[in-house]
Amino acid sequence: MAITVHPEAKALIFDLDGTLSDSLPVHIKTWKMIGDKFGFDFDPQIIHDMTGRPTIEFAKHVIERYGVSETPENLVKMKQESFWELDHLLEPVEEVMAIVKNYHGKLPMAVGTGASRRSAEVQLGAHKITHLFDAIVSADDVTKHKPEPETFLECARLMGVEPKYCQVFEDGDLGIEAAKKAGMFVTDVREHIAYGEWAH
Repeated sequence: MAITVHPEAKALIFDLDGTLSDSLPVHIKTWKMIGDKFGFDFDPQIIHDMTGRPTIEFAKHVIERYGVSETPENLVKMKQESFWELDHLLEPVEEVMAIVKNYHGKLPMAVGTGASRRSAEVQLGAHKITHLFDAIVSADDVTKHKPEPETFLECARLMGVEPKYCQVFEDGDLGIEAAKKAGMFVTDVREHIAYGEWAH
């Protein structure tokens, strides 16, 4: 079943990791590299459970769970730098990219992500789609992250469209909850996508 745009939608908002960008294998690879460095075996389930959260929260969880003697900020720095170096491994989620390319110039579109702005820019740049969006709202741009609705509400504000006319495309439970709290149409892309090795 193809992903569709709601007939009443006047603007589209896309999550990034796992929605536009099939980045989970690369995130898992880089967290495993951190695990190798600090002597623990990273459990990929953490990524699935925390999808949508800022990287700093992942780092705090990893430190607590595995007893890593490092600050969350330094762990984030190491993880993100490894991720940026592997941006050539990123693959697009074609089913969602088709929506973006089809509706570019027809409806305003934004990216609402729990990633840092730099990570968002790296990924959008790797996929050569930065120019297709009217707004990008990252973890750096809000104070209350998913599952709170601030990310998506800020997207709506920047596009100048009422939240009730925005449609959110998401692959994470936290993001879906955030979109519902924002009063937006929401599409769970996991129902339409055949993911790679680290399927949801």
